[in-house]
Amino acid sequence: MTFLPAVTDAGKRLDHYLQEVLPQYSRARLQEWIKAGNVTADGRALKPSYAVRAAEQLEVTPLELPQLRAEAEDIPLDVLYEDPSVIAINKPAGMVVHAGNGNHTGTLVNALIHRFQTLSKLGGDMRPGIVHRLDRYTSGVILVARDDASHRHLADQFAGRSVTKIYLALVHGVIKTDEGRITKPIARDPIHRTKMTSRLASGRSALTDYRVLRRFEKHTLLEVTIGTGRTHQIRVHLSSIGHPVVGDSLYGAPALPRFFLHAHRITFTSPAHGELVTVESALPPELNVIIDSLAC
Repeated sequence: MTFLPAVTDAGKRLDHYLQEVLPQYSRARLQEWIKAGNVTADGRALKPSYAVRAAEQLEVTPLELPQLRAEAEDIPLDVLYEDPSVIAINKPAGMVVHAGNGNHTGTLVNALIHRFQTLSKLGGDMRPGIVHRLDRYTSGVILVARDDASHRHLADQFAGRSVTKIYLALVHGVIKTDEGRITKPIARDPIHRTKMTSRLASGRSALTDYRVLRRFEKHTLLEVTIGTGRTHQIRVHLSSIGHPVVGDSLYGAPALPRFFLHAHRITFTSPAHGELVTVESALPPELNVIIDSLAC
């Protein structure tokens, strides 16, 4: 790539100038190119702090990105169920399922690779075995496919809504009805891009059913069943009816170290033997502490 800085660009730092003309790349990546000698003027390799000169021809040769792969890490795993086709893991809150957004170590995938070595490859090198996901601060049961055929079988079950997923959620406020259904479509928030929203007319269809398990003075414990698997679905839907999940500051609740959402039970057909399997994860101690404090 060749660039000729304008008079108005004269004196700018090279890395700043390149960030303006190549906004699709991060400043860190552009600095890598500069430090590798891949940005030159008249054959001279330049430094990031080099002052750009007007009409001076700059030659930029991008560095190829190394192919990213998940790396094995010796991290303890709580295995709830396994057969030749699938593994069910009890994921703790705080563990990211796979690398992304700056999280490359301590992931569930890294732990899985170390423990089981061979998993389904359909998710790619960064997501081996991953058929569905849980948010970072959601705990509970998550399924992992051992091979490609099992991955396809499980994915078809999720797509056909034949997998039953039941969560436990503590929300702010007292829900008066014993049960309810939320069907608002979910879309990416156009302003806050880290959030999802159900306030737009457009979006992907979503189905959330809830049943009251216990009422407290200012909170309600719910059993939640989802018919779809949209990003942040339970959190968005419950917040949309005025009952955000406890601890979920992204959707309107006071912040806590984690939010009170737990993947309690999942029922699916095992690709290995064709029988229905139900895997259950008990509420973790830190969430039981919250329940006990409300019951006092």
